[in-house]
Amino acid sequence: MKYLHTMLRVTDVEKSLDFYCNKLGLTELRRHDSEKGRFTLIFLAAPGDEEAQVELTHNWDPEEYDEGRNFGHLAYRVDDIYALCQKLMDAGVTINRPPRDGHMAFVRSPDNISIELLQKGDALPPKKPWASMPSVGHW
Repeated sequence: MKYLHTMLRVTDVEKSLDFYCNKLGLTELRRHDSEKGRFTLIFLAAPGDEEAQVELTHNWDPEEYDEGRNFGHLAYRVDDIYALCQKLMDAGVTINRPPRDGHMAFVRSPDNISIELLQKGDALPPKKPWASMPSVGHW
């Protein structure tokens, strides 16, 4: 058995790709459009970790997706949690759970999917403004 991917339904391809690729840093690996099925599949992965993929599924006919509590979050190990959170914040992404401990943070995608960011190796020393930044919303 081999893990292949996690599928997420998205409502706006451009907003989703901006978040996952431009802001979070994933890379688009391949894309499939199905005229007959009226959907697009876009496969993404972190650079250097192409075997752990996220499949974005866009159904062409509008649908509303509510937040399913049966799905928890996606998690990514990052080289510098403070630098990535700053980059995301500068790009307009809300840091729902700031990395106060230098180890863990949470953000949400445009479709409200929770993303956990975990510092590679040991936690970084607490640092301002993160150490005293309050959580926003839920993750």
